[in-house]
Amino acid sequence: MMKASTTHPDRNQVNGTWDWRARLKAAGMHLGLSLLVALAAAAVVLGVWYPMPYREVSGGRELFMLLVAVDVVLGPLITLSVFDRRKGWRHLRRDLAVVALLQLGALGYGLHTVSQARPVYLAHEVDRFRVVRAVDIDSQELSQAPAPLQRLPWTGPQVIGTRVPTDPQEQLRAAELAMAGVDLGLRPAYWKPYDSARDEVLARSKPLTELARRHPGRAAEVEAAAARAGRSPAQLRYLPLIARGSDWVMLLDAQSADVVGYAPFDGFE
Repeated sequence: MMKASTTHPDRNQVNGTWDWRARLKAAGMHLGLSLLVALAAAAVVLGVWYPMPYREVSGGRELFMLLVAVDVVLGPLITLSVFDRRKGWRHLRRDLAVVALLQLGALGYGLHTVSQARPVYLAHEVDRFRVVRAVDIDSQELSQAPAPLQRLPWTGPQVIGTRVPTDPQEQLRAAELAMAGVDLGLRPAYWKPYDSARDEVLARSKPLTELARRHPGRAAEVEAAAARAGRSPAQLRYLPLIARGSDWVMLLDAQSADVVGYAPFDGFE
């Protein structure tokens, strides 16, 4: 009798609320599934919406990693707290389904937020390029863009040109909006296909060898950037890139004006 009374509580501890092995196993499985979903989301966000250098210049990587880290950690922790076999499988499945729905809802909201901040165009503006994000554009003005540019791309940013206003009233309005932070690249009415801007781009761009001359201590970085673009510095030109919180230049083929690379330099120096 004494032996039975001492072993019975231990069995309840193993199979009941204190069965930490079962809880940890369930939380570990949930963590593994969460990581797989996060990797799939990362392939879309970092591989399609924010390819290099946009994940650096647009801040998308930090925002995405924060959202995913919270989502991946929170779900398994909730599973760890609610997993209790004594509830019965019907009740337990319902709890886990609620946790999964909450986690997927949070991930969906996070992906929506990241998608709104995604770069959609790399716009040439006179003597520079600008990263244009979806959130920067007034959707009501999209109908004013050329027909091929009226739908914001989902497969990565596209290179476009912009026209300079010639009408005095347009020029005045453009100057007022520019002082308010709304430059030509953010206004669909001034967009145009990049093919019609290539000559302007080449005329305004500078030889990459000049960038190396301006930064003699970073000549090796210039050479490396040219090598990644598959060209020699003499075959490349550059223009500054306007982005968030960092200085970059876009590398251009000296013959075609194709955007072929990038480098972390201040192109206005």
